[in-house]
Amino acid sequence: MENKPASHAVAVVTCSTRTPRLNPYITQFVCKILHTFQSNTIISTIDLQEQALPLYDEPAVPSHLPPNSPTSHYTNEHTRRWSQTVRLYDAFIFVTPQYNWSIPASLKNALDYLFHEWNGKPVVIVTYGGRGGGKAADHLRQILTGLRMRIIPATLQLSLTSQSMEKWLNPADVGLQDRKRWQAEGVEEKLKEAFHELVAALDSENSTACPVLIEEVKLS
Repeated sequence: MENKPASHAVAVVTCSTRTPRLNPYITQFVCKILHTFQSNTIISTIDLQEQALPLYDEPAVPSHLPPNSPTSHYTNEHTRRWSQTVRLYDAFIFVTPQYNWSIPASLKNALDYLFHEWNGKPVVIVTYGGRGGGKAADHLRQILTGLRMRIIPATLQLSLTSQSMEKWLNPADVGLQDRKRWQAEGVEEKLKEAFHELVAALDSENSTACPVLIEEVKLS
């Protein structure tokens, strides 16, 4: 059996699916900073809007499926596809807004579809909102604990004003003032700290873990 490659696959997840939305711009901001860090990681993005998952509709409880090969046991093709997508990555960075002191339904729904695919994987939480999204971060941390993910303690909370939100939706001035303010607040250093903790968790895992076989499932 071949060993896993030294590089790590990390997915930055855009969690809001509404239209219009700021989330893709915030994700781009995060990714731009991540790409300046030197590490043995491959950074990719996942947009939950593109996954087009309906409200959770699987008859089986995800945690009751075989831990090493859950994908083929799902009833729906969209679930099998989502399972395969998540299994491609070693770690995740969730970039999410705060809705009414919590996370978007789209993120909770995407998480609920799976269980074993999330288990043991390191995760960083990035939130944004009028006051930075701290309530969303707290709630998401509880959910990810239930999914047995390895939550990186360092989190990132980006504050936005109602006026600045309108500017983010203007392609000619995508959050310029917010980005300057975040830079002054040391956001880049905070993200760097969280990302380095994420990579350290992956390196530690690779030094002790056995390779995992990813099953191939034919989608109709």
